[in-house]
Amino acid sequence: MGDASGNGHDRARGPIECSVLVPVLNEERYIEQTVAAMRGQDFCGPIEFLFADGGSRDRTREILERMALTDPRIRVFDNPNRYASSGLNVALLHSRGRWVVRMDAHTLYPPDYIARGIERLQRNGTRWVSGPQAPTGQGRVSRAVALALGSQLGRGGSRKWGGRGPRPSEEYELDAGVFGGVWERATLLEYGGWDERSSPNEDSELAGRFLARGERLVCVRAMAADYFPRDSLSGLWRQYRRYGEYRVRTATRHPHTMRRSHLLPSAVVLVAAAAGYGPRRTRRPARFALGTYAGLLGAAGACAVPHARPRTDALLVPVVLAVMHASFGVGALVGAARNGVPTAALASAAGLDSLADSLMPLPEPVFAPSLNAQH
Repeated sequence: MGDASGNGHDRARGPIECSVLVPVLNEERYIEQTVAAMRGQDFCGPIEFLFADGGSRDRTREILERMALTDPRIRVFDNPNRYASSGLNVALLHSRGRWVVRMDAHTLYPPDYIARGIERLQRNGTRWVSGPQAPTGQGRVSRAVALALGSQLGRGGSRKWGGRGPRPSEEYELDAGVFGGVWERATLLEYGGWDERSSPNEDSELAGRFLARGERLVCVRAMAADYFPRDSLSGLWRQYRRYGEYRVRTATRHPHTMRRSHLLPSAVVLVAAAAGYGPRRTRRPARFALGTYAGLLGAAGACAVPHARPRTDALLVPVVLAVMHASFGVGALVGAARNGVPTAALASAAGLDSLADSLMPLPEPVFAPSLNAQH
């Protein structure tokens, strides 16, 4: 299904000002609620919602096309490569607005998200504005993940997690740990769009390119969006395993994107392996380290009790933290095996800046065939 109007204008209101890009794949459970929130955006200019479907096997495509029949602002496109990064590029290719917003089907955005983001861009000082990612659980596992992400063990060193601040204007800068964003369309085209080798770490890879040029990535607390975590341990494992693998891939290309906290999950996996299968002299200290780690997980669960509704959800917090860490660590080790050890990133994380500079890889062109095929 393509563009109903065939040009860059909303028939009733003139040129499109804002394009919302949404990659989707099997989002039947959330899509109607998500689209309703998107339609409720308090934005005074003409807006369009571009959905790039990666071949959903549920009713996602059917629901979107039914909505498009009654709302010409909704446009649905095929995303044959299926990845979020390629879907974003498909939507960016067909976008017509000056402003571009990335939104996800697993997230509910506040009604002033777009307006605040554009207003902040217009005040200059940044070309990338986003809001915090506020985990909001629905099922039991999802609620436990949300609780886990409220702990230091769950967030690591990332500043993107949080809720709405008491002061609407409060903002702070982010590193490559970002959650969507608002940009000028021309800015995204200048940077070449999203790299399609980087899903599911496409936003961080793009952020790495921004930061390499000295850009500021601004996070506005009032733009916090409710994110629905995975509601099964198997789904959580697959999600974080891919995060770990592609985080290493990103760090190989952009060493400055690696934080020390990214190394801890791999350390946990290696210590666990040493505790069970390492040389005899290493097993005792490795088991002691694992015992300390288990104690930290238990403490995180205890700290979650006052915030858990129902309280029994806190019992799952150590479990989901262990799954998140182990899967990310396994993924990171797989990523290092496939893409090479990110030596420059490790040196940067260790504070050895001179060594990191000497090991810096050559820049790679952005791989964005879904955008460049017709652009």
